[in-house]
Order: sequence, then structure tokens, then C-alpha cells
Amino acid sequence: MNTVFTPAAQRNGKLTLVQGNIALAEGALHAGLDCYFGYPITPQNQVPEYLSAKLPERGGAFVQAESELASINMVLGAASTGARAMTSSSGPGISLMQEGISFLAGDELPAVIANVMRCGPGMGGIKPTQGDYYQATRGGGHGDYHTIVLAPASAQEMFDLTYQAFDVADTYCNPVLILADAILGQMKEPAVLEPPYERKAIKKDDWSLTGAAGRKARNIRSMLLAGDDQEQLNYKLEKKYERVKQELPMWECIDTEDADLIVVAFGTSARISSSAARLARAEGLKVGVFRPITLFPFPEEALRDLASKVGKFLVVEMNLGQMLHDVRAIVGHDIPVSFYGRPGGGVPTVREVLENIKESVS
Repeated sequence: MNTVFTPAAQRNGKLTLVQGNIALAEGALHAGLDCYFGYPITPQNQVPEYLSAKLPERGGAFVQAESELASINMVLGAASTGARAMTSSSGPGISLMQEGISFLAGDELPAVIANVMRCGPGMGGIKPTQGDYYQATRGGGHGDYHTIVLAPASAQEMFDLTYQAFDVADTYCNPVLILADAILGQMKEPAVLEPPYERKAIKKDDWSLTGAAGRKARNIRSMLLAGDDQEQLNYKLEKKYERVKQELPMWECIDTEDADLIVVAFGTSARISSSAARLARAEGLKVGVFRPITLFPFPEEALRDLASKVGKFLVVEMNLGQMLHDVRAIVGHDIPVSFYGRPGGGVPTVREVLENIKESVS
């Protein structure tokens, strides 16, 4: 597994039965969260509720904003001072934040945004989904930009990846999105709520807005009107994204060494698929699972390497096939890639995925 983290059961430390949303909030607190700005929407309301009590106790600032638009712009303001700033929401709220997220990317400001997905389109409902994959991995707003996207699959990773997200955001001066679904946000399971590694100290003195006393004035902006300055900013961002693609991809491979078929899935769908793959193995079928942990950057080289050894793939998602297009583009048109998905709050069952495995193998 290309990640610094280990499952809860293999970690040294006290196991705590914790809800996924609370694990996410604790990950942010342990990472040194300074400011949280948010607006209520299910199924992530436990995040702001918990932080409203815990963050002020640790000297941080909690503000329930008047809207998601206000929240993301408050995040932008706090991030420009070098603070570790965060917001969280769900699909409709994240849609309202897109302009602000685009500004964060254009201004090259670090921030963390959590999306605990609810089904859509439109207002939808609180059932689980993975229908925000396109929005998350394609930037979502206007202009040529990317958010870095981390996809947890357990309460432990809700903690660990949120903790890591702040370091990633500071390292690349870029917004980082935690993409989870309602099942991960609401369920409880054991986790070790202790940092998986020592927190980094990343210097921000050379760009943050902390007052101009004793130095030249600074201006953080993404609107560059002179000559080809705006074009050059886009080239600069693209160079950074290429660096991210080289340095950051994370993934997990389960029983892929001898597999004839590999199931590709993320988040809750990966957990369901892993159970189905174990049942398939018990029936004599050589099935493995490839789980991308970073959705941007997608672990393309790792998947392409598997495609050179494995003849068939099955993509499983809680949508109508969004990651599917990326998988097909990566493995190439000569390798069969089948799909099983359920949209609008439908959750694939282990038996349904197993039947699709059998159909894909035959």
C-alpha cells in the first residue's frame, strides 16, 4: 500500500469507537486547525457541531457563517494570513463554494475542504453516493485548476487523511478536498485518534499577509491583467500539478499479484468490493482490488502497471460511472473494463458486486 498509514487494528495506540465525521474533525484538530467556517447541511453536521465546542477550547476560531458562499470566502481570508483554515459541507454546499475554491487555487492558498457527499442532482437527499467525483477531480469551478482530492475508506482514514491534508495543502499551496460519502461520515468503528506521523512545520513567512511592518507590501490575487500574466499563472499552476502527480499518488492493492480480474473502487465501494472479492476467491476466482486513495492525482502509473499484467477490470461506484472514464483512459481500449454502479443513494451489495465479478470473469 503506497501510504504512510496502517489500519486501526495494526496501530499502536488506544482504539476509540468513533463516528467518521468526528474522526475527521479530530484529524483537523490534531493537525493544528486554527479556523473553521461552515454552514449546516446533512450528512456532515457532526463536523461543525463537534468543532464548535472543541476548537475554541484549543484556542482556535469557529464561525457558523450565514451561507456556504460566506464560509469559503472566510476560509480564503484566513488562509491568506497563513492560518490553517477549513470548511466542510455536502454536495449542494460544495457547489456554492466553487467560485471561492477557484479563487483559492488561483491565489495559491492552502486550505482544507471536506465534502461528505449526499445524493443528487439538485438538493437530492442524505443517502450515500459518490456522485461528486467529477466535481472534485475536475476542479468544479471556472478556469484551469485542480483541487487535490483524498478519498478515505474508514474512520481511521477520515482521521489520518484529514490530518495529512493540512500538510499537503501547505506543501503545495493548494486547496485539498476530503471526499467521503454519507456511510463513512455517519458510521462508527474503531480508530486510533493519534497522529500517524509528526506534524510538519512549513514556512509561510514569504507570502502570508500578516501586516506590512518592516517589509514590503504584499498582494495575493488571481486577476492578472497585464500582458500575458494570467496565461503565465496557468502555466505555473500546471507545473505544480505535474509535480503533485509525481509526488503524491496513494493507493492500496489487495490480492492483485495473481489476479485475473481487478475491481477498481474507492471509499465505501472499495470496502464492499473487497468483501465481494474475498467471496470470489473462496469460489476459486482470482480477483483483486485496486483502491485509489488520491483521486487527484489519480495513481495512474500504478494502475497502468497492473493493466500490463491483468486482462480484465471491473469498476464499482455509487454513481453511473464517473471514475470509470478515468480507468478506461488509463488502462487503454484493448483491455475490457466493465462497470457496476448505483446512483441516487443506491448502495451496491456484496452479492451484487460478486455477480458482476462472475459476469466480468466469464
